[in-house]
Amino acid sequence: MRRQSETLLLVPLLPVFLLSMFPMLLIGLLGSFGLIIFGILLVSVGLTLGLEAHGEFNQEVIVHGYARGSERATQLSHLHAAMRSAVVLEIAGAALVAAGIVGFCWFG
Repeated sequence: MRRQSETLLLVPLLPVFLLSMFPMLLIGLLGSFGLIIFGILLVSVGLTLGLEAHGEFNQEVIVHGYARGSERATQLSHLHAAMRSAVVLEIAGAALVAAGIVGFCWFG
């Protein structure tokens, strides 16, 4: 029986490593200030996601007019789903900013 190489286990983990490399370097090199910067970036991504969701909803209403009930419910469902993820990103960003400020004040 042939044994598979352990390097094949690393292939699925490569995107996770590449995505997490930037925040870890940012936090590692800049400390609490890096945490604040990363939190501000998360808040801005959340705001952008919310604005894009509202823009798509408004464009759909303007271009196609008042839709039937089922179509309108689908549009509202997509809007609410996007807004929920945007709010989660904004809360996580605000928590990181708060943690960075506390870390900066506590550890100087």
